[in-house]
Amino acid sequence: WDNADFSRGVGTTFYQEFSTLNTAKPPFVRDVEAKVQRYLRSSYSAAWTLKITWEKAPVYAARTDTRKTITYQAVLTTDGFRSYILMLYQDGGMQWDYTRLTSTNVLIGYT
Repeated sequence: WDNADFSRGVGTTFYQEFSTLNTAKPPFVRDVEAKVQRYLRSSYSAAWTLKITWEKAPVYAARTDTRKTITYQAVLTTDGFRSYILMLYQDGGMQWDYTRLTSTNVLIGYT
């Protein structure tokens, strides 16, 4: 795991909230529900979902290299009782050059 650095004007972070408690669910939320149901073998109906996208994020410290960027998402979802997070990475995974990072014990995911 490492930090992204947007201080050089490279990359974007944006989010989209889906409150679906009493409304029709858009395809994105239905896809999240299907993933939770599939991977956890559980019935699940989302009441709220948040999608956060880091697009073309450069590694910290961006002052040294802004050419290698990555795009990834965190999707938080809850039915009001259970909550889940999906970590989604661009095809090919982490594109940062881990040999140039401050720490070389790099992980993809969360603890």
